[in-house]
Amino acid sequence: MTQDWQQLMSEAQRMRRQLHAAPELGWQETGTAEVIRAELTRLGIEWRACAQTGTVATLNAQAKGEHIALRGDIDALPIIERTDVPWQSAHDGCMHACGHDGHTATLLASAAWLKRVESQLSGPVTLIFQPAEEGGHGAREMISDGALEGVDKIYGWHNWPAIEFGKLLCPDGIVMCGNGTFEITLTGVGGHASQPELCRDPVLAASALVQALQQIVSRRLAPQQATVVSITSINAPSAPTVIPERAVIGGSIRVSDTRARDQVNQLIESISHQVAASYDVGCDVKIIPRYHATINHAREAANVRHAWTALNGEMSLDCKSLVPIMASEDFSYYLREIPGAFALIGADDGGTHHRHPCHSPYYDFNDRLLEPVTRLYSQLVGAPLPD
Repeated sequence: MTQDWQQLMSEAQRMRRQLHAAPELGWQETGTAEVIRAELTRLGIEWRACAQTGTVATLNAQAKGEHIALRGDIDALPIIERTDVPWQSAHDGCMHACGHDGHTATLLASAAWLKRVESQLSGPVTLIFQPAEEGGHGAREMISDGALEGVDKIYGWHNWPAIEFGKLLCPDGIVMCGNGTFEITLTGVGGHASQPELCRDPVLAASALVQALQQIVSRRLAPQQATVVSITSINAPSAPTVIPERAVIGGSIRVSDTRARDQVNQLIESISHQVAASYDVGCDVKIIPRYHATINHAREAANVRHAWTALNGEMSLDCKSLVPIMASEDFSYYLREIPGAFALIGADDGGTHHRHPCHSPYYDFNDRLLEPVTRLYSQLVGAPLPD
């Protein structure tokens, strides 16, 4: 068993790097799905396509025990990679900058081991290879296509470079925030830069609006409320001597619950129209809700912490990081349907690329996480492990 496990871990690293070199954006993961399905077929594990490029596989399907699902996400991001690792992305402008290649490789490694010990599992295990986590609502579509059918509980994880390597964060309750995006279009009157009195300058209005929106958190919400409002872009194409007709502001919010989201959205709408009116420009606000907060169920979160400490010792829990983490996850969809838990596991071991945050062009998944997380997944479904 030990020799089998070592070979499995070597193959998991090879697979991770293969996936990293061939990233695909959400709902375009056809090549990634082919690799996953071919590997499941090679292992003798039954699978079915789910939500287009997603895949659902089941082990020990006829068993009567508790039915547990394990999830890995498979999509990449529209980022130009700058790591210069040998397995760097071969797809220009597309990169596994969030570690979904590692999540997928870990789930495939878990699949291989669980198939090896399938007869010793007490209940069915479903493996969910989910597309389009990065804003594409992939979890929602997987659920709609029956991914959770018959499942009693679900577990997932995310590597996290901001946490020390091997430390696990899996609190009861909220672990990651909900999010949303917004786009505000300010329409004025363009003209010559030498005659501003004949124009209604949307760039000036946009500058004022950015300052006003950034004060929502500091002046309109309670300090105890975990909220972020970030302006991420201002687009007002023009020339040095031209005041443009239009300026578009883009941004993102992070909130802890639905009530906070509604409050922030109302403030964005109200402040935008009031600032626009004071500069005599038109205003159109589009708010796009994305994911709910990721809220762990207490019993399942305790299961994860217990399994991790059983494998790695009591000091392996992260007791320093503040929660909720302000990032978002569509694993929240699963947790709104059935009991489960989502964990963040530290990736920062001081390595060159392992300290860069997710979504950085210099980020690379830490392959040292493949083995401990495969052990965690196996432990959570009650599978035996090698010494």
